[in-house]
Amino acid sequence: MSAQRTLHPRAFWPLLTGLCTALLCLQHVLRGGGGGGGARAEPPDGAHGGFPLLQAAALLLLGYLLLRGRRALRQRLLPGAARPGGRPALCPGPLGEQPGLGVLLESYYEHELRLSPHVLGHSKAHVSRIVGELVRAGRAHGCPGPGPGPGGALALAFRGDFVQVGSAYERHKTRRPDGFDVLVPLRLPPPVALEPRGLGAEPALPPALHGCFVCALRAPPGASGGHWLRDCKPFADGFCVDVRGRRHLSASLVLRWFQSHLQRSLAAVRYSLEGRCRVSLTPGGLERPPTLHILPCRTDYGCCRLSMAVRLIPALHLGDGVFLVAPPLPPWPLGPLPELPGGLRADALWGVNTSRQEQKLLGCLQDRAPPGACHLKCLQLLKALRDLGARGLEPAAAAQWGRILSSYVLKTVLLAVLLRDGAAERGWDEAHLVRRLEESVQFLRDCLLRRRTLFHCVLGPGGAAAEVGPLPKVLREAAPVDLLAAFDRHARELAAARLLSTWRRLPQLLRAYGGPRYLARCPAPRSQRTQGFPQDKP
Repeated sequence: MSAQRTLHPRAFWPLLTGLCTALLCLQHVLRGGGGGGGARAEPPDGAHGGFPLLQAAALLLLGYLLLRGRRALRQRLLPGAARPGGRPALCPGPLGEQPGLGVLLESYYEHELRLSPHVLGHSKAHVSRIVGELVRAGRAHGCPGPGPGPGGALALAFRGDFVQVGSAYERHKTRRPDGFDVLVPLRLPPPVALEPRGLGAEPALPPALHGCFVCALRAPPGASGGHWLRDCKPFADGFCVDVRGRRHLSASLVLRWFQSHLQRSLAAVRYSLEGRCRVSLTPGGLERPPTLHILPCRTDYGCCRLSMAVRLIPALHLGDGVFLVAPPLPPWPLGPLPELPGGLRADALWGVNTSRQEQKLLGCLQDRAPPGACHLKCLQLLKALRDLGARGLEPAAAAQWGRILSSYVLKTVLLAVLLRDGAAERGWDEAHLVRRLEESVQFLRDCLLRRRTLFHCVLGPGGAAAEVGPLPKVLREAAPVDLLAAFDRHARELAAARLLSTWRRLPQLLRAYGGPRYLARCPAPRSQRTQGFPQDKP
């Protein structure tokens, strides 16, 4: 059922009645004065000048009553979200004559979440052209050579390509096509090789860092140790730090070089881009990569003049489409990184990006699902549920809520629900959208309350490894990663309580904050501005 913006019958029928009355009066006046000053024609015996007006008004009133009766009957016979199997445990209660939850979700999706494929496709094409020119210029101007930069002749360089990742390329982006993520692979100089190692088996580390990696330098096969160390000293001095007596590639030093190299590349192409768009670069930091801002000045598509932000993430290719990225994502959830045990350094930590495997997994599940499956819409509605739950929170509490229920966590929840018991092949058509959304909320609640463990879909036990194809050895040997292990019990219980509260109030929130105005027949929910999460326990 597709919701469209239409004129409400309460306004339409009185407006139509008034318009027809005005037309009939105008016709009556014109007929009365159409004789050009001659004698007026008398109406025939038994005729009354007001009869046509009364007849038209009676017919319009009858049509209005028939339409109201048809609409009331349709609302009464509309299937609820819980039929035919009874109301689910978490399904919001009945709301009298209000539209059902399925109708509200569909309307909210159409009016607030769904992106136009036309606009999204043009935005992605524009980003691809601009980033492609920038990366090619970086490769041409960044070939290793003698110079004052870090590493000298043995410096990093752009590989010359880029990898588009994130929700915009997995078809579950919502609201506006103005944010994109792009991996920019880097090329190491020939004498340098890396030895990556996962930190999941380090018991003394905080759980938030179990998904991070460190990269030690090693000599390539057949190289002499002393000669190799002498040749690599400029690179090690410019890009590495000491960890436990070995030289490790530093994510912060690589990120600093990456930002300066992007600035030089942008200066090289700015003139050629001047007539098409305005571009600027916002430097990153310890928790975020640099962001390229693009504002088209002139475009072939008049509907697509949007300001776009592209996060450019430096990446090292491990093989089989897996990358190490700087800075490690997601950021530390409780503020600055603490002092690390065992001689580890925070600036030597790298994150892992398995977006290629996740895209492949989503594609496999899409092929396996029946036509018209709603799993991507379910993920978009989970994000909307998260955003609605953040309304009324203080900034610190809203930030904590967004970190716990990040988009990556919600995507992993959906993948886990799809992969268990072969659920992707059954029950994901549009008619079961509300039930599938409720199952995902229940699964997430269980994970928050530690009744289940939400493992990384690739760095987990078994899981999707068989679905995504071969993986590098370092990932196959890595310990499983719990995505929610970084958050303490109290924060998780509060998040579970707010999640259930948001789900139970979902119809009121949908009427208050989205969809056409004729659905908003109940007052807006009471102000929920609090200093933190609600204190009711799940």
